[in-house]
Amino acid sequence: MMTTTRRAMLKAGAAGLALAAMGGTVAVAQNYGGTLNVGLTYEIDTMNTYSTGYLADAQHTIIEGLLAPDENAQYVPVLATEVPTVENGGIVVSEDGQSMTITYTLREGVKWHDGEDFTSEDVAFTWEAVRDPAFIAESKSGTESITSIETPDDYTVIVNYDSIVPDFASTLFTFGIMPEHILAGQDLNTHEYNELPVGTGPFMATEFARGQYVVLDRNPDYWRTAENGDQLPYLDRLVFNIVPDTNTLMTQLRSRELDMVVKTPYNQAAQVESFGGYELIVGPLLSWGHLDFNFENEFLADIAVRQAFAHAIDRNVLIQAQGGFPEAIKSIVVPIFEFYDENTPEYEFDPEEANRILDEAGYTMGEDGIRTKDGERLSFEYVTAAGSADDENIQQIIMAQLAQVGIEIVPDNRAGVALREARYNGDYDLYYGRWITSADPVYSIFYGTEGALNGQGYSNPELDAVFETVENSIDTETRMRAFSDIQRIVAEDLPTLPLTTNVSLITVTERLQNFTPNPTNMTNFVDTAEWYLSEE
Repeated sequence: MMTTTRRAMLKAGAAGLALAAMGGTVAVAQNYGGTLNVGLTYEIDTMNTYSTGYLADAQHTIIEGLLAPDENAQYVPVLATEVPTVENGGIVVSEDGQSMTITYTLREGVKWHDGEDFTSEDVAFTWEAVRDPAFIAESKSGTESITSIETPDDYTVIVNYDSIVPDFASTLFTFGIMPEHILAGQDLNTHEYNELPVGTGPFMATEFARGQYVVLDRNPDYWRTAENGDQLPYLDRLVFNIVPDTNTLMTQLRSRELDMVVKTPYNQAAQVESFGGYELIVGPLLSWGHLDFNFENEFLADIAVRQAFAHAIDRNVLIQAQGGFPEAIKSIVVPIFEFYDENTPEYEFDPEEANRILDEAGYTMGEDGIRTKDGERLSFEYVTAAGSADDENIQQIIMAQLAQVGIEIVPDNRAGVALREARYNGDYDLYYGRWITSADPVYSIFYGTEGALNGQGYSNPELDAVFETVENSIDTETRMRAFSDIQRIVAEDLPTLPLTTNVSLITVTERLQNFTPNPTNMTNFVDTAEWYLSEE
């Protein structure tokens, strides 16, 4: 068996590259046909890419955006013909520097899966639909800064912003365009589009068995061709099998029921290598593991308790438990980004210091080894993904380490929609998860007072002000200073405890060709058109 490791230092930012950059190296003798069976480690809640609370792996093979990040986290054109920049005239900043206009030229000849033409009206409709208060979206990021959209013809879109939006490429129109002719006047919360969406992508949704699988079939009228002129895509079918339990996932790999798993458990890597017939790919990921504190809990709202957590957890043990793949991290900005600040304050592993902090704050050690204050035990419910071996192992380690300083952890793990709802609604004391960002990350969605993913009840006006600065400036020096401030404030106030980076550990059949990992939140399935299966 061949094992391949691919590590790349990535830099975020838009680049006007050719669409061909999205594909892997085109090999000779590509084969048409075949089914690729994929194992997903989470339960799909909806097939609408704007509504899902999870990564839209399956959805991104169906729905396309105007732009997309490639394997180097550089934006490339998809349904647009180029990435707008100031240099190419696609971005025009107002004279007072307070607003901007972005013009997209759309690709002609693109058809929706039902045969209708893709036009500028679909782009304008997507903005209107997502920003509609009645539509329950996972995030409406990118809609609020747009004041109007002009569509002077079928293939020109002029987007007017009321501010400078440097991260425009990572939000609204990159996540996907929705069909105006199908959804106009419909209830987006209940429409069948949420089960079987119609897109412009290389694959079409044909069956969605909730909690079991999604079947996607080849789009025979896809607009893209390979460099050699082949009509894409090559594969006949993709089947996403929902397998949240790690043991079941390993069983199905061993029995060859699965051809691909994009989230191979770290601690199972050696086992996968023993199966034979698979390639284990280690790719970069714009992601980190984090422990979040719920500020509705009066003990966790105490900075002393959060500081004690920070000193009590040994990241090296967490790394060892995950096969040595992750690296320790002290910032919510992963070091791969140029705006990572190595001077961000950090908390050394020091249980004695954790105990000293808690003693001084009045938390008294009880006879059962758990601290108390005002008659209340220092005990917290800890939520993570049920069935995830990596996450549940981390939970057990953290539980043991915190017990050494008199803090009790009670597991309350959830799966599927229940996990998503707990995260959104703050139905936890402690939450361990793994955030993954775009190539132009927006951290306010996690830790801003009004952040769509802030279920912690956390609010810091100083941090909100810095978020406002970084999200409304295209000046590099201003943004660098603001990113440093973000990292410092989060490290000092500790709404979250960044623990380790993540890597992408992907198991694929040795037959799969032209696959290259994508490190962003657009997932490894944002560009599947050129994948093919070699002869057995």
